[in-house]
Amino acid sequence: MKVKVAINGYGTIGKRVADAVSKQPDMEVVGVVKTKPTFEAYHAVEKGYRLYAVDEESLKAFKEAGLPTEGTLGDLLELCDIVVDATPGGVGAKYKPLYEEKKLKAIFQGGEKKHVAEVSFVAQCNYKEALGKNYIRVVSCNTTGLCRALGTLDKAFGVKRARVVLVRRAADPWDIKTGPINAIKLDPVTLPSHHGPDVQTVIPHLNISTVAVVVPTTLMHVHVVNVELKEKASAEQIAEAFEKAPRIKLLSAERGFKSTAQIIEYARDLGRPRYDLPELIIWRESISCVDGEVFFTQAVHQEAIVVPENVDAIRAATSLMDDPEKSIALTNRVLGIE
Repeated sequence: MKVKVAINGYGTIGKRVADAVSKQPDMEVVGVVKTKPTFEAYHAVEKGYRLYAVDEESLKAFKEAGLPTEGTLGDLLELCDIVVDATPGGVGAKYKPLYEEKKLKAIFQGGEKKHVAEVSFVAQCNYKEALGKNYIRVVSCNTTGLCRALGTLDKAFGVKRARVVLVRRAADPWDIKTGPINAIKLDPVTLPSHHGPDVQTVIPHLNISTVAVVVPTTLMHVHVVNVELKEKASAEQIAEAFEKAPRIKLLSAERGFKSTAQIIEYARDLGRPRYDLPELIIWRESISCVDGEVFFTQAVHQEAIVVPENVDAIRAATSLMDDPEKSIALTNRVLGIE
């Protein structure tokens, strides 16, 4: 029997998770929730998803717009086994009491505080820790990318210390309200940034410090990573470890990949829906070893990297699969992730 999944919030992450879940052989989307009749709500209906309003006031707005709905969030929660909460940051925590009242499991996103869930989650790092849990938090796009890379190195060689500079995109491509437009913004001004402690919610023993800035681009985040390893390793050995790891893809500047724009164009050429890249991208030539320290640069597609993590989190929470490698492999195969 397939696990019945409700998607509360059908925006940047919610619509992608809905599409990913609908393709899985062991789960199904029973409905999606929107607050108002935006183009995304119309598109959800066109794609065949059962649309629900968040409340009675929202339901009235949908009716006035002539957009068919199946009821409210409360109605949808009677039909599902688990909720993927993809509402804006901080909103998910407000819905948690409702999920608890309905005795429903829930997957939250990285915009929520870690205390909203029993475990913060990246599939290749701590899948087993999330097995059977009622509330799981899939960490943010930046944290997911760092956990994939540093978790891989930690398993292969041991990480003594990691220092990371995050160059964050200012907004998603659709966002017309967020900046900066002509500035580099410190994020935050006080150091270190919150990203290191967030990585530690998944890999608690990792010694990591981070700083971040926001720049006027919408395509991807970029991380410049410096790592001291416990065991000596060459650049070739590090590249090999990354190549063996799931959801990490090495691209070469020699082939023309010298910017995030070219990476996104590559995703378009691959025919990826919404030009999504759930894989963490690492520039092969950036991997170097100098005086016992490792350096590399990676890129994170913020709209897509957490999507497969949500699918695996559903499997972990509902105990559909106990083996992380099998869940990751199934998700990757179905979604065409390399």
